[in-house]
Amino acid sequence: MTKTAWVFPGQGSQSIGMGADLYALPAAQQKFEQAAQILGWSVTELCQDLEDKVARTLYTQPCLYVIESILVDLMRDRGQQPDLVAGHSLGEYVALYAAGVFDFEAGLRLVKRRAELMDAASEGIMAALLGFDRTQLETQIAQTEGVVLANDNNAGQVVISGTVEAVEAIMTNVKSKRAVKLNVSGAFHSPLMAAAAAEFQQVLDEVEFRSAQVPVLSNVDPTPTIDPLVLKERLTQQMTGSVRWREITLQLPEVGIEKVVEIGPGKVLTGIMKRTIANVALENVSSLAELPAVAVSV
Repeated sequence: MTKTAWVFPGQGSQSIGMGADLYALPAAQQKFEQAAQILGWSVTELCQDLEDKVARTLYTQPCLYVIESILVDLMRDRGQQPDLVAGHSLGEYVALYAAGVFDFEAGLRLVKRRAELMDAASEGIMAALLGFDRTQLETQIAQTEGVVLANDNNAGQVVISGTVEAVEAIMTNVKSKRAVKLNVSGAFHSPLMAAAAAEFQQVLDEVEFRSAQVPVLSNVDPTPTIDPLVLKERLTQQMTGSVRWREITLQLPEVGIEKVVEIGPGKVLTGIMKRTIANVALENVSSLAELPAVAVSV
């Protein structure tokens, strides 16, 4: 059997109309209805809204969680199982669901509160840098107060986060092929999210984590574990900590992963991972049409 990792994208992979091909499936309808009761609004209706409401953090995160979780269920219905899971930022919640750490409802309630707190954040900004000298970047970050490396996606693509002044200083002082400010409400994955993280902790404390059925690589610590206490502690740190996706990607072949399946809208993660690892097959399941055939016992 091919040793396989399932990975789950986060904010930035959403699009108007995502998940539309799932609406007619009875199993998916049940999840969508359950989500509407928890959220107070319809994922299916919001994802179809032509005003692109799905791009707002408040809605993006729950919509991605619901759609990706449904795809996880459909993968399992087809006899598919991962040997390891990981998720990028919001995607880590789907990874934990896929690993059986908590159920769909518990995960969605966490994501709902996370989205509310992050959407309300108004301090600081984020910016993406592409094609830069990593040594120069790390030196400048170390010398500039108020900015951190928020997303380390691959060797040539990162996101920085912090105060307006600090982020703009890095954009000015670090030579790169492209530097662009992100359209987000605050400085996610930075110490500026400490107040939101403290409030979120109250909700997280109420959720029981079970031992993972397969190892999970966390954003803040890309070493595999199934320990529920460790996984919760890592999730506690996630809102203010860096997304160490480059290190997660490098870890996969080290633990024997031969194939990576990105489950969720778009192809963001496989796009950034192919620049980091070779000799690992990269696949995508973003729609009903991309699901594998039902496994047949013989």
